[in-house]
Amino acid sequence: MIQQLAPADFAAWLASLPAGTPTPIVLDVREPWELQTASVKAEGFTLVHIPMREVPVRLEGLQEELPVDQPVACLCHHGARSMQVANYLAQNGFTQVVNLHGGINAWSQQRDASVPQY
Repeated sequence: MIQQLAPADFAAWLASLPAGTPTPIVLDVREPWELQTASVKAEGFTLVHIPMREVPVRLEGLQEELPVDQPVACLCHHGARSMQVANYLAQNGFTQVVNLHGGINAWSQQRDASVPQY
């Protein structure tokens, strides 16, 4: 079961990671035009953009680049696509995957009002 993480709780999630944990990744699975419309600022994490449709093709590269215990928080517009990607990553060996419930829309409402809503 993938943990649902509200953007309001994101900072606490980051703070709860044990010392020595690899830098967390926010995996934005939205389309390029969506990323141009609104994006989060990488503060305390690395922002990686891979559109949902490209994740299966790029999975092998992700598995080579990232440790399986890499904390990954998946993000989309409202949380549905990112939940599918989070499940896919977990099914393929990643052990520290969460879904940002409500997506970038909730991020704008709960964490950073400067992020445009669309």
